Amino acid sequence: MKIIIAGAGEVGFHLAKLLSFESQDITLIDTNRESLSYADTHLDIRVVRGDATSISILKDAQVAQTDLVIGVTSSETINITCCVLAKQLGAKRTIARISNTEFLDNKEEVGFTKFGIDELISPEALAANEIELLLNQSAFNDTYEFEDGALTMIGLHLSRTAAFVGRTVKEVGQMHPELRYVPIAIQRFGTQYTLIPRGDTQFKEGDQVYFTTTEQGVDEIFKLTGKVRDEIKDVMILGGSNIGCKTARDLCRNKFNVKLIENSKEKAFEIADDLPDCLVINGDGRNVELLQEESIGDMDAFIAVTGNSETNIMSCLVAKSKGVKKTIALVENMDYFQLSHSIGIDTLINKKLLAANHIFRHIRQGDVVAMTRLNNMNAELLEFVVAAKSKVCNRRIKDLDFPRSAIIGGVIRDGIGMIGLGDFMIQDGDRIVVCCLPQSINKVEKLFI
Repeated sequence: MKIIIAGAGEVGFHLAKLLSFESQDITLIDTNRESLSYADTHLDIRVVRGDATSISILKDAQVAQTDLVIGVTSSETINITCCVLAKQLGAKRTIARISNTEFLDNKEEVGFTKFGIDELISPEALAANEIELLLNQSAFNDTYEFEDGALTMIGLHLSRTAAFVGRTVKEVGQMHPELRYVPIAIQRFGTQYTLIPRGDTQFKEGDQVYFTTTEQGVDEIFKLTGKVRDEIKDVMILGGSNIGCKTARDLCRNKFNVKLIENSKEKAFEIADDLPDCLVINGDGRNVELLQEESIGDMDAFIAVTGNSETNIMSCLVAKSKGVKKTIALVENMDYFQLSHSIGIDTLINKKLLAANHIFRHIRQGDVVAMTRLNNMNAELLEFVVAAKSKVCNRRIKDLDFPRSAIIGGVIRDGIGMIGLGDFMIQDGDRIVVCCLPQSINKVEKLFI
């Protein structure tokens, strides 16, 4: 697949890195010589220095033969213009990164596809949505919804008291024959090794386990893992960034009690005017005395989304030490994901990863409608739509030539989520959620083409 990425910033470089690992034909365009030089020496891609809105530069990047153009510079104007031009010059699909979430809210009314933009993405909006989902599933450290919750992926650490610990997947299935969940990936405590569970795989204390489940199955997992469903109402947000403001606005709309701390006096007043239902405090969120004055110990959740990863991590640790049940930190450094649970923060989120996940489904073969990468794990979760001509259609799951490093996590049929076991017959139009390790992705894709 031939792909042009406009913008060698954090999101652009991260995307180019992930795509180059998959042997895609990548061209990276940017005006910054230093960023391009770094990408050129570290990645197996082609780089073009210049303005992504220049027709001659786009032609130099062979835009007419391109399958996908992704505009992810820091300027939404450049991204939109680049995508419009690319489409007119022959690119098959275009994706533009935006910061103004009004564009997303009015996407259908404006009709961006009419003038050449197939998809809009906002890393800030994706991060805000992720935060709200994590608060709604407060006992879990990672979560993702398919088809508005028909199936949900949840990730959690197994504590010593979990009923699963010491038992195999098969034994747990026999204990609870009315399964409404299925384990799809496990990472052993203290390792970076991702395991796709089979019947004889044993659950161990400290495992990070991912499940897919139906709406009813969430309650079963709460019981079996010994997790407590804490209701979250009082939330403190550190940082009046785009993510902080959007999160505060969404939470206030859903009747959460929100306090937002912003260091800049001018910005704090602007946010207070813009969000009348949110209590805005002007102050330094790193100041422990200020946090105590604002009753941090009474908060159900603390969300740190300043522009500084270290500030976010440290303030979440302070919040955790004061008894806050749920802490979420925004981090830019991917290496910090390795540390999240060992240092005691519930969840780390990363804009680059969220944006890359969202864009990745456009480069997958087969009819992929949703995709996410499991946090800090070497596995992907893909949602395919079954076509009548695909190899899986009208076949039982147990009869499929499915690789051992992949597993079907669930099926959505007519909007209803189901856990499909061996005798389940796959039909045309079904949406199949698959978890797989990188080495099996191509084989899985071919089954759905």
